[in-house]
Amino acid sequence: MIETATKIQPPLLPNHTQLPESDGTFVKNFQEHPQTILLTDSIGSLLKQIHPDGQYAIGQDCGIYWRQTDPPERGAEAPDWFYVPNVPPMLKGQIRRSYVLWQELRPPLIAIELASGNGTEERDKTPLSLSEEGKRTKPGKFWVYEQMIRIPYYGIYEIKTGQLAVYHLQDLTYQQLKPNDRGHYLIAPLKVELGLWRGTYQNQTQLWLRWWDEQGNLLLIGEERVELEKQRTAQEKQRAERAERRAHLLAERLKAMGVDLNEEELK
Repeated sequence: MIETATKIQPPLLPNHTQLPESDGTFVKNFQEHPQTILLTDSIGSLLKQIHPDGQYAIGQDCGIYWRQTDPPERGAEAPDWFYVPNVPPMLKGQIRRSYVLWQELRPPLIAIELASGNGTEERDKTPLSLSEEGKRTKPGKFWVYEQMIRIPYYGIYEIKTGQLAVYHLQDLTYQQLKPNDRGHYLIAPLKVELGLWRGTYQNQTQLWLRWWDEQGNLLLIGEERVELEKQRTAQEKQRAERAERRAHLLAERLKAMGVDLNEEELK
């Protein structure tokens, strides 16, 4: 009797539905949620042009799982905002609960952290190591983004001081970018610039992170586009009314001179 070897299947790695979607921490300031919405809304029309097939995902305070740990949350980082190109926005018809790197095999192109403090946590370069008890210590966020997830662009905005720093992954390490003449930072693959804009959004007047195109034109949110279209329509109406008044006055003058022309011919 010939015995057949039993094939041992490797354990299945957990997916986004099996991993926690929150680490239980609170949002640390009132600007964070409006800020992430502002970033998403203003770049949406551009991303539709870049991805006509809709294959991209945006995460807002969502976990990126990059290693397996116990508890699972220790193996994740949750950028306040990040964008991943060329991945489906949903998985098998399910809303994403998190972004699992060992399933996707594609890092985000850019991650942005909104620092409530002085940015120490966001710049933490502590590497992964073993503690004296043999347990792995939690590495710093900067080190994880740079060395493990390898996110090409990383932005840190200190809300309290209004300072923005942007890093670009070059030769396997983050190099801090210098702003251009407009004070913006070029995100070359997207052909956009990231910078600061003072204005009012959702009843808050302060500095906000915004996108610009390469020519320095602000990328507008939906309500700004509607308002701009209203202004254009009003201007067109004013121009048409002025042209009509000029034609009428000219027709009246010509008529007084004995010349009778249709006003439409004078416009």
